[in-house]
Amino acid sequence: MKRFVVIIVACMAWAGLAEAKDRLVIGITQFPSTFHPNIDSMLAKTYILSATRRPFTVQDPKWQLQCMLCTKLPTIENGLAKPETAPGGKKGIAVTYTIRPDANWGDGKPVSSKDVVFTWKVGRHPKSGVSGLEFYRRAYKIVAVDDKTFTLHFDKLTFAYNDINGFEVLPAHLDEKIFDSAPAEYKNRTTFDRDTTNKGLYFGPYRISEVKSGAHVVLVPNESWWGKKPHFKQVIVRVIGNTAALEANLLSGAIDMISGDLGITIDQALAFEKRHGKKFNMVYKSGLIYEHLDLNLDNPILKDKRVREALILGIDRKAISSQLFAGRQPVADTNINPLDWIYTKDTPVYKFDLKTAGKLLDQAGWSVKKRGIRHNAKGEKLSFELMTTAGNRTRELVEQVLQSQWKQLGVDIRIRNQPARVFFGQTVTQRKFTGLAMFAWISAPESVPRSTLHSAHIPTKENNWGGQNYTGFKNAEMDTLLEQIEIELDKSKREKLWHRFQQIYATELPVIPLYFRANSYILPKWLTGITPTGHQGTTTLWIEDWGARN
Repeated sequence: MKRFVVIIVACMAWAGLAEAKDRLVIGITQFPSTFHPNIDSMLAKTYILSATRRPFTVQDPKWQLQCMLCTKLPTIENGLAKPETAPGGKKGIAVTYTIRPDANWGDGKPVSSKDVVFTWKVGRHPKSGVSGLEFYRRAYKIVAVDDKTFTLHFDKLTFAYNDINGFEVLPAHLDEKIFDSAPAEYKNRTTFDRDTTNKGLYFGPYRISEVKSGAHVVLVPNESWWGKKPHFKQVIVRVIGNTAALEANLLSGAIDMISGDLGITIDQALAFEKRHGKKFNMVYKSGLIYEHLDLNLDNPILKDKRVREALILGIDRKAISSQLFAGRQPVADTNINPLDWIYTKDTPVYKFDLKTAGKLLDQAGWSVKKRGIRHNAKGEKLSFELMTTAGNRTRELVEQVLQSQWKQLGVDIRIRNQPARVFFGQTVTQRKFTGLAMFAWISAPESVPRSTLHSAHIPTKENNWGGQNYTGFKNAEMDTLLEQIEIELDKSKREKLWHRFQQIYATELPVIPLYFRANSYILPKWLTGITPTGHQGTTTLWIEDWGARN
């Protein structure tokens, strides 16, 4: 009886807060593997931290570069970016940023050039394990001009010279001693994970006040925030890994909204809209979200390009798009979305063709069939492990379709899924998957995928699993192209390089492209201010604009 009374009281308190509309409960499907902004690439972390921090620069919802933490966007024209000669005689550039004078950490300490220099030091260390290695390789020197102004010296003059969105500043007053004492252990000892609710970690509209691992994160207004006062007194991000359970929680009122940045897929949203759409605002946003299969190219079978080509020919991606997603998620031929100006149609296109796929496998030595499964002359089975995030109903359905279609080709697929925190925190990051890993990359417009395709960015134990080239792809021409694209300022010339890039990608197939995703937002009728971007900038970057309609 006492327990029943406690539950009643708790529900009444929840209802009272909901009625006042000063609390917002968001449902997402994954829990971060770390809260450190520069370690591991995981959308769940980005979604939460974007409410608590601000990048120096960001592509806004109109796909225009703007300052957030800086006061003015540096350009060559305004003199804040100056081409110069870098070490070795290369053409470099010095770019000067000024931090907002009113930017303070949540504990009152100013966000300063000292923090920026510390962040750069962490990124430059070969054992730190940060994800964006290339940025720190290029930024060979940093100069603190004063407490709020600093100059980054890059060894390359790139077309995106002033976009430092991935350079997430760290609090030197909290983490510098920890890092200096043991750089290789820093990723396991950072304050972001050992003391996640420390006010001094955050300088955005909100700060993290409570964390229950795997369950929820509670955000409250950050007293040091310089901008527009956020409307909600409390934002709870609840993690519900099973997408069917996510819908059930929305209908029961346990959550107010399902984030399109990391919620249910478009097929589920379309079905939900038919049943319950009148009760909610449904928003669909197509964008630069690329669902694909990373292949572990250290696997001797997958090293054979004929096998990779047979695998993509052996799946009916058009049918997957039309039958599962009502055609709203178009088949991807490469990682470049047709919405991006650099896209070209001049690439190999792989349509469903079991006959040609079978011939390729025969040529590759997988010609002996036993109980419908191909074997080679040694009697080895043509078998792969397929992995993705457990509990994602649509991905698990796609896995089953792939498994069934590849079985027709004589390929044995064993599905082994993991919770997102393990899948992204260890398996993918440390290249522990042996066959195929299904997940999505989210990018900005004309984003150079150097970290995912350049051979210098293959995660290894030696670099503490830094880098994002999880496939282990090595291609000299691709490496050269990625380097050339970055430094080509002439747009027409850069376009030709991008076209060649896509041709290599579609020919070599280090990755099997599946489709471009559209995000589905299910929002309460009373919620205002959410503007999806269609790129890697999550809606929470503008959370201070969210409000409640009376």
